[in-house]
Amino acid sequence: MDAAFELRGLRALVTGGTKGVGEAVVGQLVAAGARVLTTARSRPADYPEDRFIRADVGTTDGCNAVVASVRERLGGVDIIVHVVGGSTAPAGGFQALDDQEWSQALSLNLLAAVRIDRALLPAMVEQRSGVIVHVTSIQRQLPLPEATIAYAAAKAALSNYSKALSKEVSPKGVRVVRVSPGWIATDAALALVAEIASHNNIDTDSARKIIMDSLGGIPLGRPCEPREVADLISFLVSRRASAITGTEYVIDGGTVPIA
Repeated sequence: MDAAFELRGLRALVTGGTKGVGEAVVGQLVAAGARVLTTARSRPADYPEDRFIRADVGTTDGCNAVVASVRERLGGVDIIVHVVGGSTAPAGGFQALDDQEWSQALSLNLLAAVRIDRALLPAMVEQRSGVIVHVTSIQRQLPLPEATIAYAAAKAALSNYSKALSKEVSPKGVRVVRVSPGWIATDAALALVAEIASHNNIDTDSARKIIMDSLGGIPLGRPCEPREVADLISFLVSRRASAITGTEYVIDGGTVPIA
């Protein structure tokens, strides 16, 4: 099937779609013919307004605003891709994380997906079709204790939730899959390197080595690019993947060792 038309007529929501992996996913879905809305707390100056929902999905009110906008502007949804996530927690290990840091990590990386799914999924079940992709992280298996304990724990919870959801709704026509990226060359990844460098009073090359050592290295020899993750997701939401549900696809350049 021609990739330029395989999602034609389908309605898609991508959370966190104005930069990094999310931006790449939006571009892929639009190119495949889907009608796409995406979310962020602020709209970049050059970002199409007709594709944008201003909302902080790390809050209940923000999730409610996204759901209302999807219903009003798309009339429902056929594809949901939860890309939004990340960590603003300080480096310094477990003692640097107070209750607020833990709450923020869980709200953004787990509860945003739970809340939006809970509101939009019933209509997908009613139409007996749809796909949900939860973007997790290899840190659910390989957490970085220096900086991302709460983030990693939230992504592990997201993966568990996603698996349970797939078992419930796959018999009702809705596929649920997970994509687990490793180190992706995004602005957020560069910010993490800078944070570790600042906290430890070292240069960025040394900070990058800390991350590489924590991950056990990347056999491919480089981080993945956002477009490579988007390529995988665009396949998983397409009809070509119609028999795939309930599983997790790791895209990490070989970082996670065989269990």
